[in-house]
Order: sequence, then C-alpha cells, then structure tokens
Amino acid sequence: MLKHTHLTLVGLSITLFMIRALCMYAWPGALKARWLRVAPHVIDTLLLLSAIGLMLIISQYPLTHHWLTAKVVGLLAYIGFGTVALKRGRNLRTRSLALLAALASVGYVLAVAITRSPTLGL
Repeated sequence: MLKHTHLTLVGLSITLFMIRALCMYAWPGALKARWLRVAPHVIDTLLLLSAIGLMLIISQYPLTHHWLTAKVVGLLAYIGFGTVALKRGRNLRTRSLALLAALASVGYVLAVAITRSPTLGL
C-alpha cells in the first residue's frame, strides 16, 4: 500500500508542477492562489515521508545503493530547476529553460526508479 501511495503522490506532484507551469505562461496571477502555494508543500512532504518509509522497508539507502543516490541527486536538481522555473527566473526565457531542465530531471528520476540503474543501462 505504501508503494501505491508513493506512486500516487509522485503523479500528483508532477501534475501540480505542470499545472503551475501552465499558469506561469497563461495565467500568472493564478500562481498567487492559496491552494497553489500550499498544496505542493503538503503533497511533497507526504511524498518524502512515503519515500523514507519505502527506503526503510526495502532496506536500501542512498550512498549505499547507487540508484537511490542517483534519485536523490536527480530530485535535488528537479527542485532547483523547478524553483527557478516557477519563482526565481528573471525572465520567461530563463524560466522556460529551467522548466525544460526540471522536466528532464524528473524524467531521469523516473527512469532510474524503473530501471534501478543510475546509468539507465548505458
């Protein structure tokens, strides 16, 4: 059940990120909506807790298992690029490039999760 909760939260987190990115382009004022400021924090906190729970259940840990280390590094990249894309980017071009980098980072994290290989079989 924890794995299904984790996967559901992953989907919600990515979907909400995409909604916020769409708002950035089409309705920038919508990003000030309270639910769009609070929901990502709630979902991402629950996502992190479920990830920690899964890590403990399967007894595999970052720095010990390279695929989990790669996921953590990819997640940190996603957070950094996502912050620039949605908040810190000074212009639309910078935000757009950061958005693409954030999506590439989350794609990498998903691919590592599926393959359990930091090199994705390359």
